[in-house]
Amino acid sequence: MTSDDQSKVNDYDSFAEAYTGENETNLINAHYERPAMLALAGEVAGRRILDAGCGSGPLSAALRERGAVLSGFDASAGMLELARRRLGEGADLTVAELGGPLPYPDGAFDDVVASLVLHYLEDWGPALAELRRVLKPGGRLIASVDHPFAVNLMHRQADRAAEYNYFATTNWTAEWAMGGRTARMSFWHRPLHAMVEAFTAAGFRITVIDEPAPDPAVRELFPEAVAAGPRFLCFLFFVLQADQ
Repeated sequence: MTSDDQSKVNDYDSFAEAYTGENETNLINAHYERPAMLALAGEVAGRRILDAGCGSGPLSAALRERGAVLSGFDASAGMLELARRRLGEGADLTVAELGGPLPYPDGAFDDVVASLVLHYLEDWGPALAELRRVLKPGGRLIASVDHPFAVNLMHRQADRAAEYNYFATTNWTAEWAMGGRTARMSFWHRPLHAMVEAFTAAGFRITVIDEPAPDPAVRELFPEAVAAGPRFLCFLFFVLQADQ
């Protein structure tokens, strides 16, 4: 993908309000991904947490309500503007790119949460190295990504199997439509073994790999989503511990 092509994708500034409105109440974010991240984070009162790719701040707000001390960054100034409305002008929020240098000292955080952001990157190495740097020894990285098997299934159902190789790290795009706005999004698929290799190479030890059930409220709010059973393939969750 050329730099010109890249400028036309993943432009959250162009639909920040629409995306945030959708994210507040929908199935996969509000009732699946976010509850799973909070459950994996556990007791966070007093812990210093960095929200990497914080967007408009719903996960930051939920963690802060549980007593965490929050900092956050995102590449989208538009999303951070919405996060400031949610969290207050005094919130520690910064425009920064995941994968680039971060404006935090070594060992500044007890935990990092990376909610559905790593799969935007072709190379996880620089991002994981920088997140490892800002974590204290023994700190946790709690991450969610597109489930590689779900991406594989999606391509097969769309009759794109011939142009898709599960075992390769490959780029794919999708058009999102919400709130009357459309945006072209670019993602990088990588197989599970490549994820594990990237984590361990960056100095992390995997303590949890999770494929959770959604929030029980889904049974009433989105009965069609659980008609075939209480679980579905969507995202994959990790808890990683920084080497001492």
